[in-house]
Amino acid sequence: MLPAQLRSPWRTILHSYKNVDYVRWLTLGILVGVFSGVAAVLFFISIEFIKTFLLHHLAGIEMPALVNEEVFHLPAGSFRPWLVPIFTTATGLITGLLVSKFIPETVDSGTDGTDAMIKSFHRNEGYLRPLVPIIKGATAVLTIASGGSAGREGPISQIGAGIGSFLANKLKLSVKERRILLLAGAAGGLGAIFRAPLGGAITAVEVIYMEDFESEAILPSVLSSVVAYTIFSFTFGNKPIFDIPTFHFRDGRELIFYAILALFCTATGWFYIKTFRFLKFSIFGKIREKAGITAAMTMGGLCMGMLGMAVPQVLTGGYGWLQEAILGNLPIAIMLLVILTKTVATSFTLGSGMSGGMFAPALFVGGVSGGVIGKLAHTYFPDIATQPGGYVLVGMAAFFACVAHAPVGPLLMVCEITQGYGLLAPLMLASALCLVMGRKLFLYDNQVDNKFESPAHIKDATINILEQLQVRDFFRPGRVTTLEEGTTLKALVDIIAGTNEFCFPVKNEAGELTGILTIQDVREVLFEDSLYDVILVKELARKPIVLYPHDDLYQALLSFVDTDLGQLPVVDHQKGHKVLGMINREDVFKAYSHTIKTLEEE
Repeated sequence: MLPAQLRSPWRTILHSYKNVDYVRWLTLGILVGVFSGVAAVLFFISIEFIKTFLLHHLAGIEMPALVNEEVFHLPAGSFRPWLVPIFTTATGLITGLLVSKFIPETVDSGTDGTDAMIKSFHRNEGYLRPLVPIIKGATAVLTIASGGSAGREGPISQIGAGIGSFLANKLKLSVKERRILLLAGAAGGLGAIFRAPLGGAITAVEVIYMEDFESEAILPSVLSSVVAYTIFSFTFGNKPIFDIPTFHFRDGRELIFYAILALFCTATGWFYIKTFRFLKFSIFGKIREKAGITAAMTMGGLCMGMLGMAVPQVLTGGYGWLQEAILGNLPIAIMLLVILTKTVATSFTLGSGMSGGMFAPALFVGGVSGGVIGKLAHTYFPDIATQPGGYVLVGMAAFFACVAHAPVGPLLMVCEITQGYGLLAPLMLASALCLVMGRKLFLYDNQVDNKFESPAHIKDATINILEQLQVRDFFRPGRVTTLEEGTTLKALVDIIAGTNEFCFPVKNEAGELTGILTIQDVREVLFEDSLYDVILVKELARKPIVLYPHDDLYQALLSFVDTDLGQLPVVDHQKGHKVLGMINREDVFKAYSHTIKTLEEE
């Protein structure tokens, strides 16, 4: 039992958690970040250990490594590249067996783990079955470690999203809160594994839309990302993922080359997506239909392994080769070859259904695309393009803006990687140009344009829905009791007593609509017998408020709010004084409710 002086602060904290949104999301964001950070550490260690053991120790393949990510050091074995197809084929077989037996519903979940998270947000009320991120995470470790062309970011975002969804269910949170925690978990995973907390948080909340972002999830996502990044950095150090020199933009003329970079990234982005979709649907989709999921993944693993044996630059995520491009150690011919083969290798791996992320391969292809332009610009205009490595970093962000319609998060990631804003101007220019030129390209199947297109926000789209409905479909046509301006109060009392209506249009002798009268307008004088023959309807009526059949229900709602009336007359647009019927305030609410239910069912 706590002493009374201690119980009061705890009660205050508990009361704040339950009743103050910021305190609530502060607590939940930190909680999700802790679990996401731990998951990111375990995920990263698993990949690095198995990859070092399989590719370096057993297969004897030497690949450039990121200095800040070298965790395990095993002696290199004899050069046996033929082991790579064995590793990747076995991984495809294992993945196919696990997926087909335990989580077959994920086969059509989208491009990768990030796309599955997007689908869960929009279509499944933020719910992820716990077994899905567990199996997908484990098979992603095998895919990447065995040499499959896939990234860590997609799986860890799905794992983090699964953690957020799981905690929301355990805490019995609402569907809306579960969706927000889903994004917070994904942000934690991205911020930790990429060592870019702000970029990871913004990417998580913007990648679910093509033209929007989830503003309500920013606070918990930032908190989760920072906490997860802190845990990851405490384990592996806080240095950026790349060990690169400082880049600066100094010459305005160089923007021309960055504009050319944007054009080239758009072209390679088109090739990247078209190749992926062709292999996924036209090749592996048909194999899956005829021979099953496992056969398609096994075939994908075999093709990936054969290509990786011939071109080792396409193995795993490829960040080591990307750093070599940044440092200017890759010739143009090699970079062009890598653009082609990395695209095909990623399509073999993820197009067949194997686990992994599209984020890292996209950054790889985009970075190398930028490296090609940077090398060419530096070769022919060395006084202007003085730092060709900067084009690699700008290409990464611009390419992802093109194919994923998420320009802000990757831009911030690059700034965090370079630990400065020296490339901010070319980053913004290239990303904006790629976003415009690649507007018809899409990497993630489950992205929607904006909140109004998302089932997650269908109940928030009141105005949007009412603007699509017209008065003509919801008013009550028929004969309406109309009053003459000269009607006395005595006659009015008799009229009110003989009808169930409570709102009456008022016309003059010429038949023109001059006002509207409600029961509320006559309540104060209704029982004043001495005024029965003195007061006329025109003295009690207010200015006419009417609606037309072509008006939308949002306009009708505004009219009801402005007048505080329960009924409004609907008049003919051609004959402005001909009353066609009445529409009640309840008719608008019922129309909205019915439409919401219909959309939810669809």
